[in-house]
Parts: sequence; structure tokens; C-alpha cells
Amino acid sequence: MRKPFVAGNWKMNGSSTSTARLLNAILTQVDSFSSVDIALFPPAVYLKQVQEALTGTPLYWGTQNLSQFKQGAYTGEISAPMLNDFGCEYVLMGHSERRCLYAKIGLDQLALDYIIADKYGMALQEGITPIVCIGESPEEHDKGQTEEVVLRLVDIIIDHLGVKALSQALLAYEPVWAIGTGKSATPEWAQEVHALMRERVAKHDPATAESLQILYGGSVNGDNAAPLFAMPDIDGGLVGGASLHADEFIAICQAASF
Repeated sequence: MRKPFVAGNWKMNGSSTSTARLLNAILTQVDSFSSVDIALFPPAVYLKQVQEALTGTPLYWGTQNLSQFKQGAYTGEISAPMLNDFGCEYVLMGHSERRCLYAKIGLDQLALDYIIADKYGMALQEGITPIVCIGESPEEHDKGQTEEVVLRLVDIIIDHLGVKALSQALLAYEPVWAIGTGKSATPEWAQEVHALMRERVAKHDPATAESLQILYGGSVNGDNAAPLFAMPDIDGGLVGGASLHADEFIAICQAASF
């Protein structure tokens, strides 16, 4: 039985004051989340504040990105060993919003997939659990290329370190056309894509596929969380905007608890 997982990605939002307020509100409900794992992903400048607030609680924390390099002249990047200094157990990688930034400087999506695979390997090397984001753009969705796009990165990840390494990772299906748009995928569509991902992993190793947690990300909120999480291959959510509002995020976590 896979334990539900809810990740709150705060993106580039917040202040020290709003972060304290949000953390306090979430922590008042922490006892009701015993059946779900929860991780918060603040902007890096608030990582110390989040670490201090969550230490000793059942909640985890992580960051929204990491470098594929361990150290060196990479201005603005954060390394996996640095994340260990803050007790980070999780890290997001491959989020579509970062993909868009790289695409603007001319890198194609296949090249980005290989960069993500390198980051995945670096996280595992340092004992940090990667949450690998996978999803199709609006154009790819309209052209019926969802399966091709999603399974391409799954295959690259498996080729990079072997299928069994996925037992130390999570996947997150985040259709780009549903992120920040208020247009969530239907539970049935999300389930179909999640099942495709699990089936591809199962071709290599059924046990790893069965234990692998696959999250859905794309305008998850308190209203649509329960029907999404009721699908057999959806193991929780990667939550964006709703994670900035305590009531919404708590409702999502409660939906995952049942």
C-alpha cells in the first residue's frame, strides 16, 4: 500500500511574515495528517525559517531545484550537499516553469530531460529524494503527444541509474496546460497518464512500479483533490498556488488522508 504524499510548492512567493503565518496555520492541524506524508518547498531564502519551524514535527521540507554539479563556479545554483546542511529530504526537479526558462535560452526538451536525469542522479548520490516533474505542453497535448513526452523522460531516468533507483524517488505528472490556469486535468485523464507511467516502470521491474509514488500536479485545490486522489494510480499531489493558502492546503492534505 502506497502512502499518500502531498508536496506544497510555494514557488517564488512569500515573506518571512507570511511564511511564519502559513507554517503556524498548517502546524495546528498536523495531528490530523498522520496517514499522509507532507513536504513543503519554500523559496531558498526561507529554507532556514522552514527548517526551524518543522524540525521535530512529522512534516518534511525541501527545495524547488538543485544543481547537477556538486560545487564550483555556478552562480545562483544550489548544490545537493548544501541541501543536506538544511536537512532537506526532498527536492523538486524538472518543474515546467523552470523548463520554460531554459527553453527561452534555446535548449530543447530532450536536452533538458538529460539535465534532469543528471540532477536526479546527484540527489540520490547525496541521499535526497527527488520528485521528478513530467508533463506535456499545451501544444504537445493538442497534438496527442502526451504519451511520447511523458514516457521519454521515464525511459531516460531508468536508463540513467536503473529502474530500482526509482524506489528512492517520486514522479509527478504535471500537465503544463493545467499549471496555474485553474484548468485541472480530469481524474480520469490523470489516472490514464499515471497508469502509463507505472506500466512503463513495471516492464522493467513490477515491484518497483507497485511501490512507486506518482503525484498529480496541475491546479490541485480543495475541491478537486478528493476525486483525483481516489484514482488507483494517483498517490497524492504536487500543489502550487493552493499551498500558499492554509485552509486550501489543509483541505488537500485531509483529502489525501482518506
